[in-house]
Amino acid sequence: MTALWLRDPLDILAEDAAGGVVIDGGRISELVPAGAAPSAPASVFDASAHVIIPGLINTHHHFYQTLTRAFPTAIDRTLFPWLQALYPVWAKLTPDALETAVTVAMAELLLSGCTTTTDHHYVFPAALHDAIEIEASVAARLGIRAAFTRGSMNLSEKDGGLPPDSVVQTADTILADCERLIGKLHAPGEGAMLQLALAPCSPFSVTKDLMQDTAALAARHNVRLHTHLAETADEDAWCLATHGMRPLDYLEECGWMHANTWLAHGIHFNDSEIARMARAGVSVTHCPCSNQTLASGTCRVCEMEAAGMHVGLGVDGSASNDGSNMMQEVRAAFLLQRSRFGADVVSHKDALRWATAGSAACIGRPDLGSIRVGMQADLALFTLDELRFAGAGDPLAALVLCGAHRADRVMVQGRWVVENGSIPGLDISSLIDRQRQEARKISQ
Repeated sequence: MTALWLRDPLDILAEDAAGGVVIDGGRISELVPAGAAPSAPASVFDASAHVIIPGLINTHHHFYQTLTRAFPTAIDRTLFPWLQALYPVWAKLTPDALETAVTVAMAELLLSGCTTTTDHHYVFPAALHDAIEIEASVAARLGIRAAFTRGSMNLSEKDGGLPPDSVVQTADTILADCERLIGKLHAPGEGAMLQLALAPCSPFSVTKDLMQDTAALAARHNVRLHTHLAETADEDAWCLATHGMRPLDYLEECGWMHANTWLAHGIHFNDSEIARMARAGVSVTHCPCSNQTLASGTCRVCEMEAAGMHVGLGVDGSASNDGSNMMQEVRAAFLLQRSRFGADVVSHKDALRWATAGSAACIGRPDLGSIRVGMQADLALFTLDELRFAGAGDPLAALVLCGAHRADRVMVQGRWVVENGSIPGLDISSLIDRQRQEARKISQ
C-alpha cells in the first residue's frame, strides 16, 4: 500500500479537507472532508495533534552567511558599509566552510517547515569555483527541494564596485559556468527537485553587459532571473549617479522586465513602477527581518498585490537576518505589513500565503505552494504542545500569532525529511561544532 492518509488534523490550510489529505506517488491524491474516509485504501498517520500547512518556500537567501551571524564589525551598519565590512571575510570561504554553512542553513530551514529553498550565491573566491555543486549535494542529502541561483559579480573596488578583486569573476567565466550548471543540474518541469536560475548580484556589482548577456542566456535556456533591486535609498542614488536612471529603468533597459524575473527586497519602488512590474509579470520577494535589521525600509507588499503582482517571502542572508527560520519570517512579515496597512487588511493567512503560493509563483512552480489534488506533497506539520501555544483558540492562527518556530514533521515529495522535530541522520551537535570552527577560521 503506497498511499498515506494524514488523518483528521487539528487544523489544515486547505478547503474541504478537515478529514485530512491523502498522499500517493509524491503528490496529493485526495482531500478528505470532515467525517469521511479516503476513496481507496491507505495507510494512516494520525494527524490529530498537528496543524498542516503547505511547505514554506524560501525565495531569497545567502547560505554562506550563516558563518558571519552577528559579526562584530558589521553590527549597526546599513547595507553598503555592512557589505564592505563583510566582503573581506567572505573572501576566505573554502569548500569545507561552504558545505558546513549550507548544511546549517538548510537544516534550520527544514526544521522551520520550509520544503523548498532558493540560494543566491555570488561570492566566488579562487578556491570555490564549484559552490553550486556543493549546495546541490547537500540539498540531495537532506531531501529539501531547491532552486539555486547562480550569482555573479564582475565589478570590484578598482572598477567602482563594492567587493574586493578576490571574490569577483570575469564575465566570460561567469557566463560559461552558468551554461555549464544549467546543463548539469537544472531539471525543468513539474516535480523537479533541483532547478537553476541566473542571478547577477545587483546593479552596483555587475556591468551592464553582464546584466544583458545573462538575460539573453536565461531566455535561451528558459530559466528564471533573479537579483537584488530597490533595497536601499543608496542604491537609488548610485543608479541615478552612474546610469542616469532609477534601478527599475536600468533593469528594463537590460532586458529583465518580464514574467521570468523575480526581485529581492523591492522596497523603494514608486506607484508607477509597481504598475509597470505588474503589467510585465515581475515578482518580488519580501525579506522583512533583513530589511528591519539593516534599516532599509519596508516593502509595499499589499500595494503590489493589489496591482496584480506576486509577492513571496525570503529569509535573506543569515548575516543580516541573522537566522534561517521561515516560520519566524512569516510572523515578521505579518507584523511588519499589518503595522503598515492595518489589522483589517493583513491577516495571518495573508502572511502564510506569501510564504507558500506567493513564493511558488516567484520561482515559477505552479505545482507547489498549496494543498490541492495534484500538487506536490510538500507539507509542514506543527504541534501546539509548547508553552507559547497554551490557551490558543484558533490552531492555524496560533502558528503565526503565537510564534511557531519549529515543525514536528516535514514532508517533501511525499517523503518525511523531518520526524519528531529532528532531521533523520543529521547530528546537530556535531554540525554546530563544525560551524563554529569554520566561522572562527574565516574571521581571523
